[in-house]
Formats: sequence, C-alpha cells, structure tokens
Amino acid sequence: MVSAAVSRDIQKIIFTSTVALYGLNAGIPHEEFPVRPFNEYGKSKLQAEEVFRRWASENTARSLVIVRPTVIFGEGNRGNVFNLLSQIASGHFVMVGKGANRKSMCYVENISAFLVHALFIGPGIHLYNYADKPDLAAAELVAITRRKLNQNGRILRIPYLIGLAGGYFFDLAALMTGRKFPISSIRIKKFCAGTQIAADKLRETGFIPRYSLEQGLERMIAADFQTNSEK
Repeated sequence: MVSAAVSRDIQKIIFTSTVALYGLNAGIPHEEFPVRPFNEYGKSKLQAEEVFRRWASENTARSLVIVRPTVIFGEGNRGNVFNLLSQIASGHFVMVGKGANRKSMCYVENISAFLVHALFIGPGIHLYNYADKPDLAAAELVAITRRKLNQNGRILRIPYLIGLAGGYFFDLAALMTGRKFPISSIRIKKFCAGTQIAADKLRETGFIPRYSLEQGLERMIAADFQTNSEK
C-alpha cells in the first residue's frame, strides 16, 4: 500500500488499527500508553502502524491518521455484541455478576463518520482511540436490549463465581463431547470484565457522533432482532 501511495503521490493515509495493541488488563489506556499486543492480530496491526509512520515521516506534507477503535457493532455485524444480544433475545439469558463493569464500544455509523471527518485532518502523524462515550455498564447494556425487545419479566441473576464455575463445567463438557456450547469460562470472564479505553483526544478534532450508544444498539436490535411488525 505504501509503495502504491508513493508511486501515485498520495499524501494522506487513514489506517484503522486496534485497541488490542494495549494488551490485556491495561486499565483505561489513552494514546500515549505503551503498546503490548498479546496476539498475532495485534502484532500485525502494530507492524502496519510502523510502516505507515515511516512513510509519513519521510515528507512533512504527508498526513497519517491512525485510528484505534474498540469493539465495533452495528446492523448486520455478527461479532461479540451480536452474540450477547442473541443470548438476551433468546429469553434464556442469565445475568452473571452485578453488571457494574463498563465496556467501551463504538457504533459502526459513528466510526464511519469519523473516518470521513479524518479526511480533513492536516499534515503530520495523528493517533486517535475511538469509542463512543459515555461507556455503558454491562447491566445498562442488558437493560437497553431487554427494553427494546419488550422483555418485561425478571431475569435470573447469579454471582460471578457461580457463573464462572458453570463456564468451566461447559468447558469440560465441550472437551469430552467435542460439541460447542454458548457458555464457556472465557465468555463469562469477558462479559464480567471491564474493558474501557480513553477517547478524549478525538473530541479535540471537533467530531460529534450522530448517534449515542443507546441509539446505535436500538438501531441494531430493530434491524437484526425484530420483525417488521414489531419495529
């Protein structure tokens, strides 16, 4: 890509990297945090950032905007947020823990708009974390989803340690049977973990997201989990 940019005299590159560069249990990292990628995906993103940084540093007229987004969700996406919403929509969701842990997320329409906004950022090397703020607590995420799906009944709530023990039980069952189960210790840990990033710097660019996190979730739920008659 860099060689193509040089041959065509392209002066601006916008690269979507990842917050996975900060590693596990990094607290609430901002852009100046040290990077400690823990998997090959994060390592490859870091290598790409370094290639683009060298390209930008060769000419002061060039503009490089690196965006490190947190988990992205939206209509048609089939990632972790969709899996959680699917569990809630099934009516068999069990709330593990108190749900006070907060999670940074970003709605696809908002980050897409920011990438367009980044086209007008001037020369230099610019790095931004991306997350739509304020972060939602896990309990708030569940409540928004259930309200949008008109689920009014009470849900079963269990302590974290009991939920984790159940996750290990399904890990063992999967190992013995070769089957995949919707519950595992890893999923329990991820749901109950706080995964936040700082994203104050991108606000300095003047960007204002069009949708709140709640509005983004409602749009995804309406598109992927409700029939036309229910919308």
